[in-house]
Amino acid sequence: MDFRTEVNIPAPGFAIPPFEDMLFVGSCFADNIGSRFIDYKFRATVNPYGVMYNPASILHTVRRTGAAPHVAVLTLGTNHVYVLNSTGEIVDNCAKRPHSLFTERELTVDECLGYLSEAVDILVSRYAGVKVIVTVSPIRYAKYGFHGSALSKAVLLLAADKLVRMRPATVVYFPAYEIVNDELRDYRFYAPDMLHPSAQAVEYIWERFSETFFSGAARHFITEWQPIKKALEHKPFNPESEEYMIFMEKTRVNISKLEEKYNVKFMV
Repeated sequence: MDFRTEVNIPAPGFAIPPFEDMLFVGSCFADNIGSRFIDYKFRATVNPYGVMYNPASILHTVRRTGAAPHVAVLTLGTNHVYVLNSTGEIVDNCAKRPHSLFTERELTVDECLGYLSEAVDILVSRYAGVKVIVTVSPIRYAKYGFHGSALSKAVLLLAADKLVRMRPATVVYFPAYEIVNDELRDYRFYAPDMLHPSAQAVEYIWERFSETFFSGAARHFITEWQPIKKALEHKPFNPESEEYMIFMEKTRVNISKLEEKYNVKFMV
């Protein structure tokens, strides 16, 4: 008997190798997942201008960064935007200015699609073979009310689906939203605020992402790097002790072996 429904994820048609050049832009969920890639030595840039919650702001970051990643991950948080009344421009951050200076509005499906499509065009112009993974953040926005939050996510889901259908050779969808809400769907997988996924949920999403997108070489490297990562994170009682010195020397030797094996230099 099955006690949960597992979300089926179609094969993406490409695999991410170790140390790949990657760009993560979007909601705080992009920060959570992107940091994992940095930990495992992917050449990842994560939200270089801060968290961007909506498709317009995601486009703004793609324009500004000048990055030419081989893989980009765009995480959509909301379709709500703030427009500066004096210019009519959508701002990425209100910068603690008075709320009266802005008007909040909701982007339509087609507006979201337009911003995302332009972001993809820019990425393709910089690296023709880029692969774009689009996902919708599972984090709910209580300030909209839960019905309002669901409507916002629905707009993003429709825009993401249209984008994938328009650009099937370049864009794929990863169902982070569905994994949390349809597969895990239990409050034990949420943080104490009952809105954000728990560490366990993020770990599970990472596992599903890994098995979907990583090449065999990437998975093998992560297995090799894991004990080194744990060693580097170890906090000794006495960092001056001979035992710890020997432990760290052994760790440095293991790092050197991996650097030689993969012909890379790690920043540790």
